[in-house]
Amino acid sequence: MHRPAASGTLVGVALVVGSCLSLPFGAAVAAQLFPVLGPWGVTSLRVAIAAMLLVLIVRPRPRRWTRPQWIAAVLFGVSLAAMNGFFYAAIDRIPLGPAVAIEFLGPLVLAAVLTRRLADAAWVGVALLGMVVLGVDGLIGAEPLDPLGVVFILVAAGFWVMYIRMSARVGALIPGSGGLAMGLLVAAVLLIPVGIPAAATVAADPQLLLLAAITAVLSSVIPYSFELAALRRLPQRVFGVLLSLEPAFATLAGWLILGQDATPLRMLAVALVIAASVGTTLGVRRDRRDGPAGPFTAPIPLPD
Repeated sequence: MHRPAASGTLVGVALVVGSCLSLPFGAAVAAQLFPVLGPWGVTSLRVAIAAMLLVLIVRPRPRRWTRPQWIAAVLFGVSLAAMNGFFYAAIDRIPLGPAVAIEFLGPLVLAAVLTRRLADAAWVGVALLGMVVLGVDGLIGAEPLDPLGVVFILVAAGFWVMYIRMSARVGALIPGSGGLAMGLLVAAVLLIPVGIPAAATVAADPQLLLLAAITAVLSSVIPYSFELAALRRLPQRVFGVLLSLEPAFATLAGWLILGQDATPLRMLAVALVIAASVGTTLGVRRDRRDGPAGPFTAPIPLPD
């Protein structure tokens, strides 16, 4: 079996870090639009603008696609629409850092399911401990988390798992970024009913349109392109744990842009998930350098 080189692992890790850095800052910009457009309106505009940009840049040719390719792209689009909509609905009610950390339960569970190595399971446990610390902070902190916001972010976490699986599927079946462009287009069509009022509002205000475009680039175009490329270089279990870096950047973005506090418990949670990310990355590099690939050192093939 062909095994990706260690340099490929480093590139994959760098792509995930770039995605984790871009997404929360895009979300912080998006949160400033919620009072005017609402979370679902912002979601619709963000996805629609990102879809238009990628379709123009990539110029996909879906007429040549097979039935499995179309199914993968459509399901990818469903996951994008639901994941983003419920995420924005959540951060309209709870702080950005805790929201991203709770949402990470989705990829964390996926990583736990896909791993058979004791070391990987241990790092998943470290990341889970970080989520527990964050949950304690949300319960006993000065600002308890809104229950409906927590429900929304847990729904988003479920669709995040679907996103990871379908992103890997699209990356395996459709060359280049054509699958991502069409997936975003499908998501934009699904979100049209909630996006029409928001589109009418931004059409009359160029400043709102600019903020929506910045949100689309930071929250969709850059991170999804990076993640699609990363999933071609990293196992899904490693990708899932590496995403635990996102709460750290989300906490930073919430503090810098939205003025949200970073309590000692939140910082401890962030430190734990960063440790999990570093540990799992070093583990997969060592596996690829020292010996044959095990059953979970390559992306898991998904069913047709």
